[in-house]
Amino acid sequence: MKTTTLKSVTDQTFEAEVLTSSRPVIVDCWAEWCGPCRQVGPILEAIAAEQPEVDVVALNVDENPETARRYGILHVPTVSLFSGGQVVRQVVGVRSKSALLREFADFL
Repeated sequence: MKTTTLKSVTDQTFEAEVLTSSRPVIVDCWAEWCGPCRQVGPILEAIAAEQPEVDVVALNVDENPETARRYGILHVPTVSLFSGGQVVRQVVGVRSKSALLREFADFL
């Protein structure tokens, strides 16, 4: 069971929630069976709380294979930053909050 409280997006809501957003959106691509994914959730929750100018959402890749396939998500966790409807940064694997913020700094 997912232990974070990030808003979930689906194949059906991805375009409206992420691609057409006027704000940067961090997308946590995760899977229920993925241990490292459980480590990333709380880190992204902290970023969401500290960075009000960005939206942070979660996409279960097993339940939403169309979106995962569309963006070439082959490994989880994958954290993608979307800006203007495009992927501008993508990080695979667990990273610290400071490492993620450094990766995304140009867009936040």
